[in-house]
Amino acid sequence: MEDAITMTATRRPAAAHRLGYGFGIVAGIVGLVLVNVWPGWESVSFLTSDTTEVLGLVNASLFAGVVANLAYLVHDEPWFVALGGVVTTGIGLVALIRILQVFPVDFSGWDFEGTALVRILLILAIVGSAIGIVVQLVTLVRSLAGGGTR
Repeated sequence: MEDAITMTATRRPAAAHRLGYGFGIVAGIVGLVLVNVWPGWESVSFLTSDTTEVLGLVNASLFAGVVANLAYLVHDEPWFVALGGVVTTGIGLVALIRILQVFPVDFSGWDFEGTALVRILLILAIVGSAIGIVVQLVTLVRSLAGGGTR
């Protein structure tokens, strides 16, 4: 009989996974609609016309998240979810790096000068994404080796 110290982690119930994937799908679709349809990125006063240079990557990141969550509804194995995490986070990382390079943000008409804050937040998001990719790769390798559970 195993005690609390030697027990392995167990996965959450499948219904909880499906609920989370469903929320991910809805969030991605809502993001795509907000950015591209209504009200659209043009309605955000601090975004410049240079936003069009990063819009494709932002859309790719949102779309990849929707597709991944749809795939997880069908195939909810830890290795598959970790692989999807590597791919989606990688796309998001590329988008974040490109946003930092282009920096389509202008606070000149605002009482608040947020340029430094936005740059810091982008850098933190880039670092967090890089760490997330490493964690997902470790999870993927452990899952494929038979030692990874959630």
